[in-house]
Amino acid sequence: MPSHRSKGIYTGLTAYGDPAFSRYLRRAFLAAAGYDGDDLARPIVGIVDTSSDYNLCHRAMPELVRAIKRGVLEAGGLPFAFPTGSLHEILTHPTTMLYRNLVAMETEEMIRAQPMDAVVLVGGCDKTVPAQLMAAVSAEVPAIAVVTGPMLTGRWRGDRLGACTDCRRYWAAHRAGALSGDEIREVEQALCPTAGTCMVMGTASTMACLTEALGLMLPGGATAPAPTGDRLRAGVQTGRRAVALAREGLRPGDILTRASFLNALTVLVALGGSTNAILHLLAIARRAAVKLDLEDVQRVSEDVPLLVNCKPAGEGYLEDLHHAGGVPALMKVLSPLLHLQAGTVTGKRLGELLDSVPTPGTWQQTIHFLESPLGPTGALTIVRGNLAPNGAVIKTAAASPALLEHRGPAVVFDSPEDVATRIDDPDLRIGPDHVIVMRNAGPVAAGMPEAGAIPIPRYLAEAGVKDMVRISDARMSGTAYGTIVLHCAPEAAVGGPLAAVQDGDIIALNTQERRLDLLVEETEIARRLARCPAPDIPARGWRRLHVRHVLQADQGADLDFL
Repeated sequence: MPSHRSKGIYTGLTAYGDPAFSRYLRRAFLAAAGYDGDDLARPIVGIVDTSSDYNLCHRAMPELVRAIKRGVLEAGGLPFAFPTGSLHEILTHPTTMLYRNLVAMETEEMIRAQPMDAVVLVGGCDKTVPAQLMAAVSAEVPAIAVVTGPMLTGRWRGDRLGACTDCRRYWAAHRAGALSGDEIREVEQALCPTAGTCMVMGTASTMACLTEALGLMLPGGATAPAPTGDRLRAGVQTGRRAVALAREGLRPGDILTRASFLNALTVLVALGGSTNAILHLLAIARRAAVKLDLEDVQRVSEDVPLLVNCKPAGEGYLEDLHHAGGVPALMKVLSPLLHLQAGTVTGKRLGELLDSVPTPGTWQQTIHFLESPLGPTGALTIVRGNLAPNGAVIKTAAASPALLEHRGPAVVFDSPEDVATRIDDPDLRIGPDHVIVMRNAGPVAAGMPEAGAIPIPRYLAEAGVKDMVRISDARMSGTAYGTIVLHCAPEAAVGGPLAAVQDGDIIALNTQERRLDLLVEETEIARRLARCPAPDIPARGWRRLHVRHVLQADQGADLDFL
């Protein structure tokens, strides 16, 4: 374990040209807040507090931060909470993915700029957690993560439900005419009954579980629901461990290895987790200088079955996974497939931690076993071809088996806005065998919004059509489902092949062969692409920086200089 000497409040002195004066001024201003010499002799633990009235998933975070502070004080440290950007999926325009890298930059710089010997990363909603992990790897300060936790489930007319797979299910029923306006408003009031993140295996839940699998969270910390004492105890324990990290000097870069990321991919597939996690793991690995690519995703997916019965790939919710033993119990089941020598934020190897974890009991129905999985291997499939030469992803566990090998004519939309305007137009004569293509929704064109779950045209939904093949350079929510090909790279806006597709072109998807092809002569594709305009460069601000420097989806969509 690395040796480390805490520098406390005198870490990173303000540059006045006189270090003694800088220390004197710090003591003077801290005295105004009631701090004395005994306080200032303690290790300093920064706490990244992403509480925000705009982030409803983090509504209970102030109480969690208080619990973390209690743990820090109990262990002999001094806690300092500080704010950073807070990204809520529902209240951010046009998409939180546009701002993930901005929050990562801000968090990294604030960790570096302010005196702290360790930092607790407190996140929850989809992009806050990966942004914080990216920042922590780059900042090279001892760090530990804790999340606000998932919501508890709600009820409507006897049905158990929660955000946001059930949001989509009921909205699809409303679009198909099966639910009235009054009924969908009743559902609306029952979907999000408590504080916390989405309680299905969407991106927030997936990234919480993967943070634990990476070894950057205390065991059991991913799944405890937000309103519970379990969640507050996780906060207290995290605060205590943060003080120990300040003294030991164990940093994320000392923990994260290729083995850590392969373990996280193994857990991702077993969870039936969000496709967004692939982008985030690639970005975090790149920050850690660890080799990881889409072929690693494919190889792991081919070896790992679906084990966890949580929506959208299953039927349960995060509180069920928590009561079944959480991520430690799942990793116990997966241990024959894991790299047990991987390090963790506890200072112990993963294998040491799992030795004390009991095998999940047969009384629970959430965590299945390798010999009797919930679903087969291959929950995620990486496809390539002349429509996605650098790769695209499809969540096969949430797709319609009959559509995993499909050939049909394209109907093309030039943006998410174009979809919203025209998708329900009966004059388009879209049939169930069509392949819906949406472009100009990648990292450069639009910040890569969660627009990939293109709605079924209303007239087809009303006729009972529940799924179609849909292809885009966008993302989709981890709570979504369907036969949807995402993250096509390179994207249309930078000359990717999606830009060449025209209405009526035949597209072939074959997940067995891992192929996605436009059945048009290559010379014709090249001719069409030569006519495509260069992407617009925004005039100023973050968007200009983002467009100039963002990488493609197959590289994690981080900025090239980070």
